[in-house]
Amino acid sequence: MSHVKNIKASEKSITSRANDFSQWYLDVITAADLAENGPVRGTMIIKPYGYALWERIQDILDARFKETGVQNAYFPMFIPEKFLKREADHVEGFAPEIAVVTHAGGKKLEEPLVVRPTSETIIYDTFSRWIQSYRDLPLLINQWANVVRWEMRPRLFLRTTEFLWQEGHTVHETMEDADKRARQMLDVYKDFAERVMAIPVISGVKSESEKFAGALRTYSIEAMMQDGKALQLATSHNLGTNFAKVFDVSFLGRNGEQEYGSQTSWGLSTRTIGGLIMAHGDDKGLVLPPRLASIQVIITTIGHGDDTTSIEEKAREIMKELQVAGIRAEVDARELRPGEKFYEWEKKGIPVRVELGPKDVAKNTAVVVRRDTGEKQHISLDALASETTTLLETIQKDLYTKALERRVTNTKTVDSWDDFTQKIKEGNFVLAHWCGDAGVEEQIKEETGATIRCIPFDQVQEAGMCIKSGKPSEGRVIFAKAY
Repeated sequence: MSHVKNIKASEKSITSRANDFSQWYLDVITAADLAENGPVRGTMIIKPYGYALWERIQDILDARFKETGVQNAYFPMFIPEKFLKREADHVEGFAPEIAVVTHAGGKKLEEPLVVRPTSETIIYDTFSRWIQSYRDLPLLINQWANVVRWEMRPRLFLRTTEFLWQEGHTVHETMEDADKRARQMLDVYKDFAERVMAIPVISGVKSESEKFAGALRTYSIEAMMQDGKALQLATSHNLGTNFAKVFDVSFLGRNGEQEYGSQTSWGLSTRTIGGLIMAHGDDKGLVLPPRLASIQVIITTIGHGDDTTSIEEKAREIMKELQVAGIRAEVDARELRPGEKFYEWEKKGIPVRVELGPKDVAKNTAVVVRRDTGEKQHISLDALASETTTLLETIQKDLYTKALERRVTNTKTVDSWDDFTQKIKEGNFVLAHWCGDAGVEEQIKEETGATIRCIPFDQVQEAGMCIKSGKPSEGRVIFAKAY
């Protein structure tokens, strides 16, 4: 393991969150060695440590998708332009972000090709050939891929011209089955966000103005970042039969008549890593929840001269014991000052650091340090595996609790326009009445920068007055500024 260059590359101090949250975010990415800007504006080079996080996300979600019957496939990244033009709302929604290939092989193409911004069109053209009868349903497909959306205001992980994601696409006999699947996949995302990423989320349905282009209904999970802004971590769409009618995704029904399939699509991308940084990071760098961390425990050796070899051997013995206990552990035995090693792993957010020196080995103990709180304790090497397992679960729960308390504290209920604008300005989630008028929604966005994040599934039905129009409202929705 060689990280000497990484240390030199990230010697720049991290801006405090209080002084400049945006710069802090970028500084943490650099300090933790997660990613850097690519040579083309808006592109991103994901470095090994950052990609290891994405691999963890992939591995966990992929297994959960398959538990629900989903299979993986892969579809081309080049889409005939005419495909995109078939669904009017879809092409209008993506038009400003589309990258088009007009020349290839040294000549102009007869038909331009779109670099996929999403794959509904090419996948549904394929589905029209795969599905003949109701016996072919439900069809449950996912792909892990990259997509391109030309981004005017790029920011690493959050908004990049090319990013990695998964996109699920399913076809069902009935609208009820499709809606059930869309909600089921949102629940998978919610469980992953809360139980693995330790980020509390609010589930709900998007307003008509905020839903996916061409969808009948869009569901989302929304998380609060430390600056009070919202981040949409994942979405799941009930597409109805809109795309099925355009691409002839039809089947011979049980009644002997031809019917259109009801469809869903759902996705989560590398922006989740951006959310991870902003939900848990501190002024020292990244803070990782144990269940997601590619390295849960780093064993750092302390010693020099004749001690070096024996300490490293003991550290590797401990590492194997931790690994047998199911803990992802590694050893850092580089010939560096202890402070340098501690500083690097602190920036990288490793949940637990074990410090092992000659005196520790003599006493059959080790110093164990929590990354989230900095708390230190001496633990017997004989009990290290069991106590570390418990400690990792404690850290996981504590990170979630801390994030939830932050959201609860910074979620405000208001009933007047003045209160609304003030609470939004202060950086809060705001529960407020809205009349359901898209024009009013746009006016609120223009004047405050806040959008409706979702209409919560657990919204309490209560009569009220819209905070902007004064018209009747049946319940409160969540407004916030967002990434």
